[in-house]
Amino acid sequence: MSPPLAALALLSALFCAPFSFASQADAVGPEQGRATYYGNHFDGALTASGEPFSNQAMTAAHRSLPFGTKVQVTNLDNGKQTIVKINDRGPFVSQRIIDLSQSAAERLDMVERGVARVRVSVID
Repeated sequence: MSPPLAALALLSALFCAPFSFASQADAVGPEQGRATYYGNHFDGALTASGEPFSNQAMTAAHRSLPFGTKVQVTNLDNGKQTIVKINDRGPFVSQRIIDLSQSAAERLDMVERGVARVRVSVID
């Protein structure tokens, strides 16, 4: 590419980038994997975001989504869904993509098994 065309391409990218309307949901497609949930012994411990953990809250840990992101979690075995807010980091076990509070796990009907196949989709 000639220098003038390269400069034009660079300027175009710089000036158009701030006008992109892609949302976070567009940037991160749905993930599928396994979910687990926190045990009761974590209740009251500080999460990576600085919030105290509560098994009664609708929260979850994810490796990379920003704190405060809301995601819809779908149990792929029974179709049950819930919405949680990301406020912690984890899980740190391969093949697991999200750790849920016990309340969220109850809504997905996964407490008895302790693990479930899920789809995680960013909604906000």
